[in-house]
Amino acid sequence: MTVLTWSDERVEQLKKLWESGLSASQIAAELGNVTRNAVIGKVHRLGLSGRAKAPSTAAPRPRKARPTQMVRVSRPMSRGNTALAQAFEVEVEADPVAYDNVVPMNQRLSLLELNEATCHWPVGDPSSPEFFFCGGKALTGLPYCAHHSRVAYQPAADRRRQPPKPQGR
Repeated sequence: MTVLTWSDERVEQLKKLWESGLSASQIAAELGNVTRNAVIGKVHRLGLSGRAKAPSTAAPRPRKARPTQMVRVSRPMSRGNTALAQAFEVEVEADPVAYDNVVPMNQRLSLLELNEATCHWPVGDPSSPEFFFCGGKALTGLPYCAHHSRVAYQPAADRRRQPPKPQGR
Protein backbone atom coordinates (compact mmCIF):
# COMPACT_ATOMS: atom_id res chain seq x y z
CA MET A 1 0.00 0.00 0.00
CA THR A 2 1.49 3.27 -1.10
CA VAL A 3 0.86 6.29 1.12
CA LEU A 4 0.90 9.53 -0.80
CA THR A 5 1.34 12.79 1.00
CA TRP A 6 -0.23 16.01 -0.11
CA SER A 7 2.59 17.82 -1.87
CA ASP A 8 2.37 21.56 -2.41
CA GLU A 9 1.74 20.98 -6.12
CA ARG A 10 -1.12 18.56 -5.44
CA VAL A 11 -2.64 20.94 -2.86
CA GLU A 12 -2.53 23.82 -5.37
CA GLN A 13 -4.08 21.61 -8.04
CA LEU A 14 -6.76 20.56 -5.53
CA LYS A 15 -7.54 24.22 -4.72
CA LYS A 16 -7.86 25.14 -8.42
CA LEU A 17 -10.12 22.18 -9.19
CA TRP A 18 -12.24 22.86 -6.10
CA GLU A 19 -12.69 26.53 -6.98
CA SER A 20 -13.59 25.63 -10.56
CA GLY A 21 -16.59 23.73 -9.19
CA LEU A 22 -15.59 20.11 -9.69
CA SER A 23 -17.00 17.52 -7.31
CA ALA A 24 -14.79 15.61 -4.86
CA SER A 25 -15.13 12.49 -7.01
CA GLN A 26 -14.05 14.37 -10.13
CA ILE A 27 -11.08 15.90 -8.31
CA ALA A 28 -10.03 12.48 -6.98
CA ALA A 29 -10.11 11.09 -10.51
CA GLU A 30 -8.13 14.08 -11.83
CA LEU A 31 -5.45 13.87 -9.14
CA GLY A 32 -5.19 10.08 -9.24
CA ASN A 33 -4.18 7.75 -6.38
CA VAL A 34 -6.51 9.54 -3.97
CA THR A 35 -10.07 8.80 -2.84
CA ARG A 36 -13.07 11.06 -2.82
CA ASN A 37 -13.07 10.99 1.00
CA ALA A 38 -9.40 12.02 1.08
CA VAL A 39 -10.25 15.01 -1.13
CA ILE A 40 -13.16 15.97 1.14
CA GLY A 41 -10.97 15.68 4.23
CA LYS A 42 -8.20 17.81 2.72
CA VAL A 43 -10.69 20.46 1.55
CA HIS A 44 -12.11 20.56 5.08
CA ARG A 45 -8.66 20.83 6.70
CA LEU A 46 -7.65 23.60 4.28
CA GLY A 47 -10.84 25.47 5.09
CA LEU A 48 -11.88 25.78 1.45
CA SER A 49 -15.50 26.72 1.22
CA GLY A 50 -16.70 29.22 -1.36
CA ARG A 51 -16.43 27.60 -4.72
CA ALA A 52 -17.86 28.27 -8.13
CA LYS A 53 -20.97 26.43 -9.11
CA ALA A 54 -20.58 23.68 -11.64
CA PRO A 55 -21.79 24.79 -15.06
CA SER A 56 -24.61 22.26 -14.96
CA THR A 57 -25.99 23.61 -11.66
CA ALA A 58 -25.32 27.31 -12.26
CA ALA A 59 -28.44 27.85 -14.39
CA PRO A 60 -31.84 26.98 -12.90
CA ARG A 61 -33.65 24.05 -14.46
CA PRO A 62 -36.68 24.89 -16.52
CA ARG A 63 -39.83 23.70 -14.78
CA LYS A 64 -42.44 21.56 -16.44
CA ALA A 65 -45.68 23.33 -17.17
CA ARG A 66 -48.53 22.16 -14.95
CA PRO A 67 -51.80 21.16 -16.51
CA THR A 68 -54.42 23.86 -16.12
CA GLN A 69 -57.04 21.47 -14.75
CA MET A 70 -56.35 18.73 -12.24
CA VAL A 71 -58.07 15.42 -12.90
CA ARG A 72 -59.08 13.36 -9.88
CA VAL A 73 -59.03 9.62 -10.22
CA SER A 74 -61.51 7.80 -8.03
CA ARG A 75 -60.03 5.16 -5.77
CA PRO A 76 -61.72 2.08 -4.45
CA MET A 77 -63.41 2.57 -1.09
CA SER A 78 -61.34 -0.01 0.79
CA ARG A 79 -57.85 1.13 1.67
CA GLY A 80 -55.09 -0.30 3.77
CA ASN A 81 -54.98 -3.84 5.02
CA THR A 82 -58.37 -5.32 4.26
CA ALA A 83 -57.46 -8.92 5.11
CA LEU A 84 -59.29 -8.76 8.43
CA ALA A 85 -61.95 -6.26 7.38
CA GLN A 86 -65.54 -7.41 7.54
CA ALA A 87 -68.46 -5.89 5.74
CA PHE A 88 -71.11 -5.30 8.40
CA GLU A 89 -74.68 -4.94 7.33
CA VAL A 90 -76.58 -3.24 10.10
CA GLU A 91 -80.21 -4.20 10.32
CA VAL A 92 -82.41 -1.14 10.26
CA GLU A 93 -84.91 -1.59 13.04
CA ALA A 94 -86.57 0.55 15.61
CA ASP A 95 -83.97 1.24 18.26
CA PRO A 96 -85.39 0.78 21.76
CA VAL A 97 -82.36 2.56 23.24
CA ALA A 98 -82.68 6.31 23.55
CA TYR A 99 -79.99 8.40 21.89
CA ASP A 100 -77.11 10.35 23.46
CA ASN A 101 -76.15 7.69 25.99
CA VAL A 102 -79.51 7.73 27.74
CA VAL A 103 -79.97 4.07 28.55
CA PRO A 104 -82.92 2.78 30.60
CA MET A 105 -81.94 1.76 34.13
CA ASN A 106 -83.18 -1.84 33.72
CA GLN A 107 -80.99 -2.26 30.62
CA ARG A 108 -77.68 -1.11 32.15
CA LEU A 109 -75.12 -3.85 32.84
CA SER A 110 -71.81 -4.19 34.64
CA LEU A 111 -68.79 -5.88 33.08
CA LEU A 112 -69.58 -9.16 34.83
CA GLU A 113 -73.15 -9.19 33.48
CA LEU A 114 -72.22 -8.87 29.77
CA ASN A 115 -72.69 -11.79 27.37
CA GLU A 116 -72.76 -12.33 23.58
CA ALA A 117 -76.40 -11.21 23.31
CA THR A 118 -75.90 -7.85 25.07
CA CYS A 119 -74.49 -4.56 23.81
CA HIS A 120 -70.93 -3.96 25.05
CA TRP A 121 -70.98 -0.17 24.47
CA PRO A 122 -69.34 1.57 27.46
CA VAL A 123 -71.09 4.60 28.92
CA GLY A 124 -69.35 7.07 31.22
CA ASP A 125 -65.96 7.17 32.89
CA PRO A 126 -64.62 3.69 33.74
CA SER A 127 -63.12 5.02 36.99
CA SER A 128 -66.52 6.34 38.14
CA PRO A 129 -69.01 4.23 40.13
CA GLU A 130 -71.75 5.31 37.67
CA PHE A 131 -69.97 3.56 34.76
CA PHE A 132 -72.02 0.91 32.91
CA PHE A 133 -72.47 -0.84 29.57
CA CYS A 134 -75.48 -0.30 27.31
CA GLY A 135 -76.81 -3.85 27.72
CA GLY A 136 -79.28 -3.60 24.81
CA LYS A 137 -79.94 -6.46 22.38
CA ALA A 138 -76.72 -6.95 20.35
CA LEU A 139 -76.92 -7.55 16.62
CA THR A 140 -75.96 -11.04 15.46
CA GLY A 141 -72.17 -11.34 15.21
CA LEU A 142 -71.56 -7.83 16.58
CA PRO A 143 -70.80 -6.64 20.09
CA TYR A 144 -73.18 -3.65 19.87
CA CYS A 145 -76.90 -2.90 19.52
CA ALA A 146 -78.25 -1.30 16.31
CA HIS A 147 -77.71 2.28 17.55
CA HIS A 148 -74.17 1.76 18.79
CA SER A 149 -73.27 -0.26 15.67
CA ARG A 150 -74.21 2.76 13.56
CA VAL A 151 -71.90 4.89 15.71
CA ALA A 152 -69.03 2.38 15.78
CA TYR A 153 -69.09 1.22 12.15
CA GLN A 154 -69.29 4.41 10.09
CA PRO A 155 -68.16 4.19 6.46
CA ALA A 156 -64.73 5.80 5.96
CA ALA A 157 -66.11 8.28 3.42
CA ASP A 158 -68.69 9.58 5.93
CA ARG A 159 -66.03 10.01 8.63
CA ARG A 160 -63.89 12.12 6.29
CA ARG A 161 -66.75 14.44 5.31
CA GLN A 162 -67.80 15.35 8.83
CA PRO A 163 -66.08 18.42 10.28
CA PRO A 164 -64.12 17.73 13.47
CA LYS A 165 -66.03 18.34 16.67
CA PRO A 166 -64.64 21.20 18.77
CA GLN A 167 -63.01 19.99 21.96
CA GLY A 168 -63.86 21.96 25.06
CA ARG A 169 -60.91 22.22 27.42
